[in-house]
Amino acid sequence: MASLDELRTTRLAKLELLKKAGMEAYPAKVPRDFCLKDARANFAEYEKSAKPVSVSGRIMAIRGAGGISFLVLDDGLSAQAGRSTFQAVIKKDTLSPELFELFGATVDIGDIVSVTGTFFVTQRGEQSILVTSWTMASKSLLPLPEKWHGITDPDEKFRKRYLDFIMNPELRDVFVKKAKFWEVTRNFLNTHGFLEVETPTLETTTGGAEATPFKTHHEDYDLDVFMRISVGELWQKRLMAAGFPKTFEIGRIYRNEGTSPEHAQEFTNMEFYWSYADYNDGMKLVQDMYRSIAQEVFGTTKFTTRGHSFDLADEWVHIDYTDEIKKQTGIDITTASEKDMMKELDSLKVKYEGTNRERLTDTLWKYCRKNIAGPAFLVNHPLLVAPLAKSIQGKDAVQMFQPILAGSEVGRGYSELNDPIDQRQRFEAQQKILASGDTEAMMADWEFVEMLEHGMPPTCGFGFGERLFAFLIDKPLREVQMFPLMKPKA
Repeated sequence: MASLDELRTTRLAKLELLKKAGMEAYPAKVPRDFCLKDARANFAEYEKSAKPVSVSGRIMAIRGAGGISFLVLDDGLSAQAGRSTFQAVIKKDTLSPELFELFGATVDIGDIVSVTGTFFVTQRGEQSILVTSWTMASKSLLPLPEKWHGITDPDEKFRKRYLDFIMNPELRDVFVKKAKFWEVTRNFLNTHGFLEVETPTLETTTGGAEATPFKTHHEDYDLDVFMRISVGELWQKRLMAAGFPKTFEIGRIYRNEGTSPEHAQEFTNMEFYWSYADYNDGMKLVQDMYRSIAQEVFGTTKFTTRGHSFDLADEWVHIDYTDEIKKQTGIDITTASEKDMMKELDSLKVKYEGTNRERLTDTLWKYCRKNIAGPAFLVNHPLLVAPLAKSIQGKDAVQMFQPILAGSEVGRGYSELNDPIDQRQRFEAQQKILASGDTEAMMADWEFVEMLEHGMPPTCGFGFGERLFAFLIDKPLREVQMFPLMKPKA
């Protein structure tokens, strides 16, 4: 079997043959009347008129020999929009001798070509184009992966994502659905009166989440800055104070943390903020939004993923944070000591990072959530784990909610804290946790506190990320990112 270098050398020789024949191997433009989907849509009309047409695509297969060859062309259109392939037939008696000979001497599977001819139906009933002329659109110097096995190395699949897309039209369809997912989200919020905004991605203090940020340096200001870890939570709240009643943003965020099937360092999130609304209003809107996304993107509200089945059309039950942990582990997080929590986690064989009360409480919950299929809303979170949420009067809990699907949280919302004195105290508590070495603790933003002192109306905020899409399509988060971060090859 020829090596990759040998195959490339052979194709370079074919490239020279094209040049000698006067055919450009990489022209700026080639004849193309239709994409392949539209070629099928217009097939009957053009077959009847016998009018010459031009189509183009990558050659995915060549069969036949001697005086006739059958090509499978693919122009990359999603199979959702119709078949993305079309058959071209090369016959010795319909091409000039020069073009027929040049085709046989220079064309390989993987080349992108433009063919001109007339539509006809083969004896096997396949819609095809009988080629009378052809030209190279892009000569491939490296072969495609083997058809039936594709790229078998998982690392190479991500590193050479373009090849995986070429060989797997179904994978391209995932990203057509993902684009639709964000389109439906945007349309839903626009329809409900939300204004789309843009907020800074570089910040002097990170806010809106508990995560380790990426740090960089602003040369002009000689200032260290952080890449944002939320979609402008503290900025959108400033807009609430400024008199914008409903805002949202869909954008990239960055978290310098571990990679897992549900976590990545860079991903897309959506956050909305709604003045004069509380978390009960938010839950109603989110329930409707998730159902709309499911129906419009996937055509169903029923899903099976991560070993769980659920129907978004069902009633969304409310699960109490403290009660659920006690129910599943026997630990009452309101009275148990840190030592009791660690002992229970050890007995459950659950790894935990950090021994402060906030981290231990969160780890206990993460163990419990795996057993909940949903759809459900997690409510009554302890104040300790939600430093930006408004407290529930008379309880050591906050007005926070999280949609739970297939054992994981797929969103987070609050009745936002708008008491500047309370917010200052919570930031001070987070500062102590940060100083103790917990890099995920929230940084204090004293200018945000100053804004609250001018007055921010009661507000509901909510956000979700592309993890929701990954859950609904039942794939790890990394697989629904077009180009996930890869370490350079050594």
